[in-house]
Amino acid sequence: MTAQTLFYIIISIIVINFAIDKILDALNAKHYDDAIPQELNDVYDEAEYKKSQVYKKTNYKFGIFSSTFSFILTLAFLYFDGFEIVDNIARHYTENPIGIGLIFFGIIMIGGDIISTPFSVYKTFVIEEKFGFNKTTVKTFIIDKLKGLLMMALLGGSILALIIWFYQQTQDQFWLYAWGIVTVFTIFMNLFYARLIVPLFNKQTPLEDGTLREQISEYAQSVGFSLKNIFVIDGSKRSTKANAYFSGFGSEKRITLYDTLVNDLEEEEIVAVLAHEVGHYKRNHIIFNLATSIVLTGIMLFVLSVFISNPLLSNAIGVETPSFHVGLIAFGLLYSPISELIGLAMNYISRKFEYQADDYAKNTFKAEPLITSLKKLSKNSLSNLTPHPSYVWMHYSHPTLLERVRNLKK
Repeated sequence: MTAQTLFYIIISIIVINFAIDKILDALNAKHYDDAIPQELNDVYDEAEYKKSQVYKKTNYKFGIFSSTFSFILTLAFLYFDGFEIVDNIARHYTENPIGIGLIFFGIIMIGGDIISTPFSVYKTFVIEEKFGFNKTTVKTFIIDKLKGLLMMALLGGSILALIIWFYQQTQDQFWLYAWGIVTVFTIFMNLFYARLIVPLFNKQTPLEDGTLREQISEYAQSVGFSLKNIFVIDGSKRSTKANAYFSGFGSEKRITLYDTLVNDLEEEEIVAVLAHEVGHYKRNHIIFNLATSIVLTGIMLFVLSVFISNPLLSNAIGVETPSFHVGLIAFGLLYSPISELIGLAMNYISRKFEYQADDYAKNTFKAEPLITSLKKLSKNSLSNLTPHPSYVWMHYSHPTLLERVRNLKK
């Protein structure tokens, strides 16, 4: 196989992925004006439903423009040897492989962020603002952006530097060391993300004493679930949309409720949402997802180790001097169809897990308050109640609201 053949394979993968996404988006958009299913008639009134339809169509048109721009830019960058230009810039400053790799990815990361920021600004301050969701100030947006870049540079840069160093030292065996690094990092982040990372962006406060905490504690005791860490996060500083999530395990496990969720739902509904999150823990979904992620990463790194030393990878995307960091880019592009298939499988499993967590909440608490909470959350975020089945199959990590309501009413 020649580098040119591999180049055309990469281009074909990018084009096919884009075409599939746009076809699915179009199929989904055709259902925006469908009648609301009878089981969900109480989610929207007529005016609210029209607003949700306009919101969906606005996001659809914006998505077409932004994704097409990204698609054309990616093809142009490959066609005009953009990676070769960036690689030459990096090599101009140092001959050290780690330094070259860090500069190379730093330029790509910053360049990508500069290009994507106008789209983020429009999405946040025009679309989300227009429909009453945005609470982010310009100051918060800028600070979030700077913090995100700094974290990416420190954490991502450190891991990348270690992996390149191990590759320089061990060549084909580097994947084992890289796997170890990524595994330790993944477990660490699962344990301490809420304690170390979240406070950089949001204020977390323990749920204050009162009837809500009493109900939550009473429920937790009834299912034999030790829960000391219940926090409320100031999600309202960025958006009116609500959420709740479970993080950590062992002594570090905690439930985090968005303040918007606490404000939007009744106490019984909040307990039902929490029961759903407890269900994920009790059914070992967190451990399964963590273990699966680690195994899949190991497989990917092993496959990478087989091909990374082949100069065809670098040459295929127009870079004359073969290197580990350029090979990573080419491998990522070639591996994307496998990633898509893995993503499909994981979404399928995730939807099954959501049913299981819903059933757990229904069996250990009540179904009705979970149903009403899901409906309120869908209403408050102007969710699509009639998505196309193919779009759900490809993109949804959760069942649709209709599917969840029907399951809970069984």
